[in-house]
Amino acid sequence: MKIKNPVLRRLYEYGIITLACALYALCFNWFFQPNNISMGGFTGVAQILNHFVPVLPIGITSIVLNIPLFYIGVRKQGVKLLISSLYAMTVSSLFLDALAAVYTFQAMEPLLACVYGGVLLGISMGLLMTVGSTTGGTELAARLLKYKLRNLSIGRLCLSIDVLVISLYALTFRSINNALYGIIAMYISSLAMDAVVYGSINAKIAYIISNQNGAIAQRLLDMDLGITLLDGRGGYSGNEKQVVLCAFKRSQIAAIKAAVTEIDPSAFIIVCEAHEVLGEGFGEYTPDSL
Repeated sequence: MKIKNPVLRRLYEYGIITLACALYALCFNWFFQPNNISMGGFTGVAQILNHFVPVLPIGITSIVLNIPLFYIGVRKQGVKLLISSLYAMTVSSLFLDALAAVYTFQAMEPLLACVYGGVLLGISMGLLMTVGSTTGGTELAARLLKYKLRNLSIGRLCLSIDVLVISLYALTFRSINNALYGIIAMYISSLAMDAVVYGSINAKIAYIISNQNGAIAQRLLDMDLGITLLDGRGGYSGNEKQVVLCAFKRSQIAAIKAAVTEIDPSAFIIVCEAHEVLGEGFGEYTPDSL
């Protein structure tokens, strides 16, 4: 969302962070805590360290583990990341304790908790990522690893880290079943996170093959769509013809198919998913892009 006014933009960003923290607290108290499902992250690492060195408090250890990541994060992305992430950590902690104090959720079917908890967790983490914030731990580590591992989505990076932590947690506490449920939840959360982070820039691509390519191309241009004409040759007939290539947003697919078939009902249309489209009318690349 593009907001030019800096004050309104900052209010919008912190409103999103607050909403994400509320969803995170609801997710943890409703689905994960009552069912003893591990969420991985630095809290899990702190629990493992506390098991071997009981004098190390889990909360303090988790904060200490975050310090090197915050230091690297500030060097990479500036003080804004530190301030927004500290705000997210504080607010999410307050929401966690406040919700637990006013209501106690009962345990449910673990598989249901994994599915719905994973979706809600992924949405909350994805919202934080879209405004350049994290609650530290796994999400911050994944954001920093993204600079080196550009070919992996942010959700898959988080999943890899969480699965490693949950596996170590299972080995340490001999809690295999809860670990397996935790891995399911983290996988679902990675899908939900990617849907939130990349969903706004997902698009589709159409390849249109027709004997009326000129009229079709003009109609698409009249619809303010960008097109590219590719040279092709029919495999059976050997006739040369042009293929219309068009990238468009999901909401435009019905109008495009209607326009093409109106001109040529026998037109051959191939519609493909485009994971990410950069350029005018779509997303734009920055060094900090997820």
